[in-house]
Amino acid sequence: MTKGKGQKAKVGRRRGSNAPKTAKETFEPQIDVTIAGVRFANPVMTASGTFGYGQEYAKVIDLNRLGAICVKGISAEPMAGNPPPRIYETDSGMLNAIGLQNVGAKRFLTEKLPFLRTLQARCIVNVFGYSTEDYVRCIEILNGGDGIHAYELNISCPNTRCGGMVYGNDPRLTEEVVAASKKAARFPVIVKLSPNVTDITATARASEAAGADALSLVNTFVGMAIDVEAQAPRISNLTAGLSGPAIKPVAVRMVYQTYQAVKIPIIGIGGIASAADALEFILAGACAVQVGTANFYAPETPLRVAEGIEEYCRRKSVHLLQLVGKIHQVKAAGETH
Repeated sequence: MTKGKGQKAKVGRRRGSNAPKTAKETFEPQIDVTIAGVRFANPVMTASGTFGYGQEYAKVIDLNRLGAICVKGISAEPMAGNPPPRIYETDSGMLNAIGLQNVGAKRFLTEKLPFLRTLQARCIVNVFGYSTEDYVRCIEILNGGDGIHAYELNISCPNTRCGGMVYGNDPRLTEEVVAASKKAARFPVIVKLSPNVTDITATARASEAAGADALSLVNTFVGMAIDVEAQAPRISNLTAGLSGPAIKPVAVRMVYQTYQAVKIPIIGIGGIASAADALEFILAGACAVQVGTANFYAPETPLRVAEGIEEYCRRKSVHLLQLVGKIHQVKAAGETH
């Protein structure tokens, strides 16, 4: 999808009044988005690691009203994850070091994917590994699953072959793993960027050069918390990923910078708990968003965000894609005067 373009379909709720409607009331905003040839009914997705495999929330919200479910990270083989404690609530956020616990690619296909196939929401599978070969092997297994719409590469993992250097911290390693994954993949490849870098545009450009179909950003920030009474770390892994409202301003800035650096679509992530939060990312350059930490305390949040975006577009008489990156147009106009 190029910026400002994309296949769209009319969506919206009908008002029940018999009174004459104004132009704004009759305007039907188009809020669907197409990324790498995949159409999403709305731009709101659930973030990997915060929504299980989707079925866990089936009795809580209507999953069919989501744009997509991005399932928790999947590896070629099952993983048990880290020992507890592995979650700690912070001011305006959460630290987690789950350790990428998952059932493995083969069991995902047989135990989890059949349910996801029954939904209208698109299915994005987050993939991770500790070597380029791990990523490729996992993708090759997952390629056998019908009902997957895209892969999301978690490149915030350390490459054991390179002494623990995190893929997403090195543009060269980023390009290597993205190119190999794209070559192996049956479905489009979205690359999830790490924010723990000096310049996120360097890994964004490397991902695009290697053939990425889209980017999602940002992943969690590395953080730490200490129990001063016990004089011990709050998380058994010592460090953990910080998510939630605390990271939103930095995440929005990174989306803004990345939009100027690449031409492929961007999915914004980081502390989204309302439509206004999501719209900040969209105006900065994201064409879709993922809701993460809010799912733990208010699982209806993704639906409220989607509804709020639609209402905003109706009130402003604009279609979603007219908003993508609009803050750049405002800045450019200001610079010409």
